[in-house]
Amino acid sequence: MVVSNGSIVQEYVPLNPQGDSSNVGYLHMVKNEIANNGIVRPKGYNVSWHVNPELEKHHFGHSHPMKPWRLTLAKSLIMSYGMHAAMDTYFSRRATNEEMRDFHTEDYLDYLRTAIPAPPDDEVPGRFNLGGSDCPIFEGLFDYCSMYSGASLDAARKLCNHESDIAVNWSGGLHHAKKSEASGFCYANDIVLAILQMLRTFPRVLYIDIDVHHGDGVEEAFWSTDRVMTLSFHKYDGMNFFPGTGELERTGPETEGNAGAHHALNVPLMDGINDQQYQSLFETIVGKCVAKFRPEAIVLQCGADSLAGDRLGRFNLQVQGHGQCVAFCKSLNIPLMLVGGGGYTPRNVARAWAHETSIAIGCEKTLNPIIPEHTPYRSHFRHDTIFPTLEQILGEPRANKNTKKRLDEIVCMITEQLRFCETAPSVAGYHIPPDLDGLKDEVEEMIKEEQGNTEKERIRLEESLGTAMEL
Repeated sequence: MVVSNGSIVQEYVPLNPQGDSSNVGYLHMVKNEIANNGIVRPKGYNVSWHVNPELEKHHFGHSHPMKPWRLTLAKSLIMSYGMHAAMDTYFSRRATNEEMRDFHTEDYLDYLRTAIPAPPDDEVPGRFNLGGSDCPIFEGLFDYCSMYSGASLDAARKLCNHESDIAVNWSGGLHHAKKSEASGFCYANDIVLAILQMLRTFPRVLYIDIDVHHGDGVEEAFWSTDRVMTLSFHKYDGMNFFPGTGELERTGPETEGNAGAHHALNVPLMDGINDQQYQSLFETIVGKCVAKFRPEAIVLQCGADSLAGDRLGRFNLQVQGHGQCVAFCKSLNIPLMLVGGGGYTPRNVARAWAHETSIAIGCEKTLNPIIPEHTPYRSHFRHDTIFPTLEQILGEPRANKNTKKRLDEIVCMITEQLRFCETAPSVAGYHIPPDLDGLKDEVEEMIKEEQGNTEKERIRLEESLGTAMEL
C-alpha cells in the first residue's frame, strides 16, 4: 500500500487469505470483474470512499456482538467487484483530540485514552459507562475511536469542499455515543462530529437513521437546533428494546420557543416489517421531510442490524429493501454522506454495504449478484449471492406485527408534526448549540492545506488505479 500526503490510498489491494501474496493474479480477476459488471466512474457526480484498514484489527471480545472484522468482509467484497475503481478512495487519518473535543468533553476523551483494558463487569460499568459488557475497555480503544471519527470527518470535508457528491464511511455511524458517555457499543459519536463540520458549509442538514436501534445520541446532540433535523426509523418496544427511546410523540423540546422544537422525528416500528412496507414508509416520510425542511446535505446512517437474520435485530428486511433507502436519498440529488452503524451478522453487513456502494456509484443494475470467486473470505458468506432469500436467511420469516393501519397512523402523525416545523429555517450561527462550536483555528489551517493538495492527490490516485488495472 502506497500512501500519499498521509490521507489518500493510491493502491490498496487485499491479499489472498490462503496466503498467496501475489497481487497480480488478483488484480487481473478484478479487472475482468470491472469489465463484466460495467463498473465505470459515474458521470456528473463524484463518490469518495474513506477507509482505514487498521480499524479492522480491533476486537471488543470474543463474545461481543460488535465485530470490526465485518469491515474486512465488506471491503473484500467491494474491492473484488472492482467498485473502488469508480470512486476516489482515501486512507483516512485519525481525528485529532481538538476535533473530537468539538463534541466530547476533555475528561471523557482523557479517560478513553488512558483507560486500562480489563474484563467487562456486567454488574457495575465504570466511569462514563465504560467497562461493562456493552462498552468494554479493550486494547487500542482510543485509536479505534479516533480512526472511525477521522474517516467521517474526512468524508464530511469532501462534501463541504464540493470534491464529493456522495462520501462513504462504512466504519462510522456509531450513533449512541453521548457527549461524555459511551453507550450501545459506541464510544465517540462520529456522526455528530461530521454534521458539525458540515454545518460550517451547509445551512441545514437532514440526518436519517435506518439502524434497528433509535439514533438517540445524534438526536440528543442536536435537540435544540433547527439547523439539523433528525429522523430515525427503528424498532420501539419501550424499555424492552435498547435504548428505550424514540417514541412517535417525541419530536423535540416541548417549549415552542426552543429552535429545535419539531425537528426530531421518530418512526417506531415493530418486529417483522418487510421490504415493501419499509420502502413505502421511508420514501413517503423522507419526501415530506425534504419538502418541508429543504436540507442542503443529508447524512444517512445505514445500520445493517435492521436486516433479516441479524444477531440483535428482528425485522424481515432484505439487502434489496435496505438498499432502496440509499437509492431514494441518492435520487434527491443532495450532497449525501453514507455511514455504517449497527450490524451483528458480518456476512449480511458486508452484503448490504457492498450493494449500497454499488448504488452510490450507479452500477447496481449491472452488478452480477453472484459473489466473485476470487473474493477473499468468500466461504464466510455461506450463500454465493449478495441477495439471499428470506428462506435462506431465516428459514421462515418472522411474524409481521406492523399493520397497515398502524403504518398509516405513523405517516399521518409525522405529517401533522411537520406542519409545526418552520420551512427552511434560518441559518444564523447561534442556532448551533453553544457547546457545539465547530473546529478550531489549527484544524481550519489543516483543511486549507488539504484543499491545496486535492488536485495533486486526485491525479496520483487516478495514475495509481490505472497502473493497478493494467496489471
